Amino acid sequence: MGEMREPLRELIECGLPQALEVMGERWSFMILRASFNGLHHFEEFLTELGIARNILSNRLAKLVEHGILKREPCADDRRKVEYRLTEKGLDLLPAMIALRQWGQKYSVEPVLEDPVLVDEFDRLPIGPVSIVSHDGRVLDRTELNMVARADVGKRTDGTVAVPGAIDGVVDLKAAQKATAG
Repeated sequence: MGEMREPLRELIECGLPQALEVMGERWSFMILRASFNGLHHFEEFLTELGIARNILSNRLAKLVEHGILKREPCADDRRKVEYRLTEKGLDLLPAMIALRQWGQKYSVEPVLEDPVLVDEFDRLPIGPVSIVSHDGRVLDRTELNMVARADVGKRTDGTVAVPGAIDGVVDLKAAQKATAG
């Protein structure tokens, strides 16, 4: 996937091991899915997911500890609590949808979902989750590369890509001449 390879033994310099530390097991994803579907109470999760009480308690505590869910007293009964998605939790939606779509595509048994996840505007099914460049182009795996942080934006032809510039490109030599003279 490019000029460089990630240091695969380094667990702290990549977000994936950190994400898996928090979310890397089935019940955390099922609780998150239930939260996206509007469940907020311990008993709702327990009933809807068919999860053991101790596992649910443990997973909810872990999701709260990592800031994915927040635990708040219910407005109508302060003795009860609600679990609500935080901004950090809401940011997991694209990953959840990508995993769901992957599961539908590669499931051993065909998955015919009902209800169907649709775009609210026209009520048609959403497209596949994609890798998108800084300017909105959909990329495939052949268009991905790993470079050192110091080389971000430096192209092999000597130009430098700058977000917001016309065509996203600045001629580095011309820019240096202009600022020098």
